[in-house]
Amino acid sequence: MTTAPSHSLDSHRGILWMLAAMMMFSGTNASAKLLSEQYAVMQIVWARYFFQFLLLSVFLGPRLQGIMMTSKLTVQITRSFLLLGTSVLFFFGLSQIALADISAVMFVTPILVTALSMPLLGEKVGLRRWAGIVIGFLGALIIIRPGFGMMQTAALFPLGAACLYALYQISTRFLGRTDPAITTLFYTASSGTVITTALIPWFWDMPNAWGWALMVAMGITSNLGHFSLIKAYESSLVATVAPFLYANIIWATLFGFILFSELPDLWTLTGAFIIAASGLYIFHREQRRGSVDSHQEGTA
Repeated sequence: MTTAPSHSLDSHRGILWMLAAMMMFSGTNASAKLLSEQYAVMQIVWARYFFQFLLLSVFLGPRLQGIMMTSKLTVQITRSFLLLGTSVLFFFGLSQIALADISAVMFVTPILVTALSMPLLGEKVGLRRWAGIVIGFLGALIIIRPGFGMMQTAALFPLGAACLYALYQISTRFLGRTDPAITTLFYTASSGTVITTALIPWFWDMPNAWGWALMVAMGITSNLGHFSLIKAYESSLVATVAPFLYANIIWATLFGFILFSELPDLWTLTGAFIIAASGLYIFHREQRRGSVDSHQEGTA
């Protein structure tokens, strides 16, 4: 039996947090793709976690001990493993697939998240929000164009990552009901750091100055991205904010063009437009829903 959130929800705030998270994650992915040209995937995963944990520890300072307190340690650890698996699979795919394309493959995540939010979290998903999510997914398919030779075996990596990521987001929403965002972020960074540090001796290649800079950048954007994601799920229902994962394609296309000269074609632009339109439609529905709820409360 699920319990209701202990705090009031704000759909608009949740959407803004999600949009910020997508921008930060795209920056992380762009740094990882640059690093994949020279370093092993496991070393990149290690750097992503190590510098995220290092920067977080410096920021928290003496508050660290109190922040570690959680009533759901098992869920925190499980969530951390889910994200670690997502990172490994995603970075393997990133080394073989264009930034915008792999981001598009990951767009199966919102559908999985929405479906799982019903049995696991007890949330209600209306038909119109389902329609917005499905339309956004169709936009992603236009970008991928399966069967046209863009991606074959390599697409299995991001598909596997999307499945793990959906479970990770469900657990994020579940923890948002009881644990502060900074506590959840701490467990994410610390668990991944411990595991990857134990494995790094088999993959280590001493980075140059540019490599170190990119690794630090991953730590900064990962921290900001995950904090924003946690705040998004604290602020609103999963089905409300999950469709705005589609905004990732906008940032991924921009970074891909600037850093890798990956010019989007007409199909990519068309798909991106459909994705953005579906997100804006859901935002519009939330505005109308909020207005109706406020009116009912005022006349009750």
